[in-house]
Amino acid sequence: MKDIEHLKSIAKNLRFQVIKNSYNSKTPHLGSCLSCIDLLVALYWEVLKIDPKHPTEPNRDRFILSKGHAAPALFFTLAEKGFFDKKKLDNYGKDGSIFGEHPPAPKYLPGIEAATGSLGHGMPMGVGMALSKQLLKVDFNVFVIISDGECNEGSIWEAAMFASAKKIDNLVIVIDYNKWQATGRSKETLTLEPLREKWEAFGWEVIEIDGHKFPEIIKAFCDSKKLKKPTVIIAHTVKGKGVSFMEDDNNWHYRIPTHEEVEAASLELQI
Repeated sequence: MKDIEHLKSIAKNLRFQVIKNSYNSKTPHLGSCLSCIDLLVALYWEVLKIDPKHPTEPNRDRFILSKGHAAPALFFTLAEKGFFDKKKLDNYGKDGSIFGEHPPAPKYLPGIEAATGSLGHGMPMGVGMALSKQLLKVDFNVFVIISDGECNEGSIWEAAMFASAKKIDNLVIVIDYNKWQATGRSKETLTLEPLREKWEAFGWEVIEIDGHKFPEIIKAFCDSKKLKKPTVIIAHTVKGKGVSFMEDDNNWHYRIPTHEEVEAASLELQI
């Protein structure tokens, strides 16, 4: 395991890049990006078996960001890992750019496994990819980050039943449980709780963690590899994590930061 302080430093840097990108491109979804960055850092620096120079190797691990509106968090993570030149992100949000508010089709960008954004679709695609291991006869794992709001979608629970029935044990779903949806609290939109018991009833192994503590995140991923059933990690997170005036404030689902707010974020993140 890499030094935890080093992982925290990477996460801070990525947070600031995403905030600055929102300001420069005048695009939203900052809160949703910031809540999942620690999960992405743990995956790409500690867990995923994938070579940025050979991103389509058949035995690579697959990662899908089903909550596609957090695409900037994934883009800057992939660039930081060397999947493509960081300078390409200068075109984010511009006409003709492959970088937009959701991940593009895989053929357009190394490291992307699925175009996502229509909520509830990334997990079923991940289930199919995980099942294909049996046909391809290669060893790999599939990881999917979904939002708590996505658990409103029937396709999530259909996929959950299928994965359990087929005993797909190379699949890990991570719920970025930041307790918010686009227009309100998740619990006030539909009744998610008891979330753990729901997934257990669908035949899944459940691991519950603080989604901002790297030792817990990494241990959960390591433990999931030993289990004989599909695994869901319920990661309790904070929307807007890392910047005090953004944390747990759902206005940052759509708000664009001002220059002064970017500077304030820089001071807090020590970037």
